[in-house]
Amino acid sequence: EDCKAALVRCVSRTSAPLLDEVRALVQDVEEMGEQVGMGQAPALSGLLNGEWELLYAPEDITRSSPFFWAFRRAFPEQSDQIFGITDSIPASLKEVGPAYQTIQLDSQSTPATGSLVSRVKVATLGGMATSIMTTRCTILRVEGLDGIRLRVDTTKPEESTILQKLGPLGDIIASNSPAFPSGDTLDRVMPGSSEVVMRTTYCDESIRISRNDDLFDEIFVWKRKDFGTGEFEI
Repeated sequence: EDCKAALVRCVSRTSAPLLDEVRALVQDVEEMGEQVGMGQAPALSGLLNGEWELLYAPEDITRSSPFFWAFRRAFPEQSDQIFGITDSIPASLKEVGPAYQTIQLDSQSTPATGSLVSRVKVATLGGMATSIMTTRCTILRVEGLDGIRLRVDTTKPEESTILQKLGPLGDIIASNSPAFPSGDTLDRVMPGSSEVVMRTTYCDESIRISRNDDLFDEIFVWKRKDFGTGEFEI
């Protein structure tokens, strides 16, 4: 518990911690888990299920979404440059966060199936316009004891404050606007790029440490909001 508390304190402080500092604390938690048998085999334990809030991302918060993992696979040469342009937008014009994930995994089925929904709040124009960038993924199967293979299906800005200001008309537009088929679009650029693997190296009743299998050194730390499944508000 001391290792977990130290990690949570580090990633929750106002000043952003150094990546090496986070890695060292994550390693302490992972080693503790291996020694006492906690937080292991999360793809099979059922503890991935529930609602999670992002505490730490090594880059921009949006990069916690599997959509951006798949985008990097589709555009391996250009993605860093594109991300750099969007990341350089000043905070006065763009604010990102919080980020949440809802995971529903039936690890008892063969193959394991389920879904992951990523929601990231994005505010622009000094907070005048906000929306929840929502990416919906299908869990295709479990890979090993700690991995789940995801397919990015759709991406859509939801709960737009601009549309909300239009009253009933805005509700009609929002409910009838189809989600962007981001997975199919990425697959047309690079076949198979819509599939990514999320590795979770520690997961218990309170925290989760997950990684993009393609960039394993990058760490995402999540805290549990709820064991249940279903919708929630940001």
